[in-house]
Amino acid sequence: MINSSAGLSDAEVAIAAASAGADVVRDLYGRRLARIDKGGGDFATAADVEAEKTILGVIGAARPDDAVLGEEGGQRGTAEAARRWLVDPLCGTLNYAVGTMVVAVNVALREGAAAVADPFGGEIFHTDGASAWVRREGADTQLVPSSASRLVDVNLDPPFPNAPGFRAVDLPAHPGFVERFRPRVVSSTLAVAWVAAGKRAAYVTDGGDLSGSVHFAAGIALCRAAGCVVTGIDGAPIGEAGRGLVVAADAETHGLLMSMIHRRG
Repeated sequence: MINSSAGLSDAEVAIAAASAGADVVRDLYGRRLARIDKGGGDFATAADVEAEKTILGVIGAARPDDAVLGEEGGQRGTAEAARRWLVDPLCGTLNYAVGTMVVAVNVALREGAAAVADPFGGEIFHTDGASAWVRREGADTQLVPSSASRLVDVNLDPPFPNAPGFRAVDLPAHPGFVERFRPRVVSSTLAVAWVAAGKRAAYVTDGGDLSGSVHFAAGIALCRAAGCVVTGIDGAPIGEAGRGLVVAADAETHGLLMSMIHRRG
């Protein structure tokens, strides 16, 4: 979709916004940053806030009539706006705060284009909603999911809202999981983009409806466009009645994980 006044497609706006946010995250890395307590052990840093401000500036300049939901600043624009951007300026804040360079900058247009930037890996994963690509040094390569690595990233962070039926911490101990896969814990939704890119066989997290989450919307859009299997932990399509997220490179991997989720032990 092209906006004649801005001259950029929605995908290019998402890429530009995520790239600008990644520049801020990279520039502030390693500095002693103030922490903003968000309760429950969660916090933001000055990098989260500054990156979101920069991202909103890019989106506002290109799409002034669109609404934005940012993790740090909340809702901007009218609730009646037909289009809404979802922004997570720094996913993996704890990683970042302790000097671990495994973070992501997520920008997604609800039901449309999206981009996930890896500030330190130099990659921007992006989609126009129909196909998915990774941009490295200005060149785009189409994303091709693969389960060959057998690596499955599992979000182990509590709470576990679907317990006792499902607890993410139990999955890596399942005998079938140990036989077929190797667990990883990246603690950033960068791992969701890695499923689309073939760097992970799958990603699993607990939760409620994640389709409109600032953390997950961009990765979900990428994986869908790349041809991954994307469902809730119950195998149903994600949405208002959804529960958590299972993203797999192929149907076989998805089926194996679903069988383990529903037959523990």
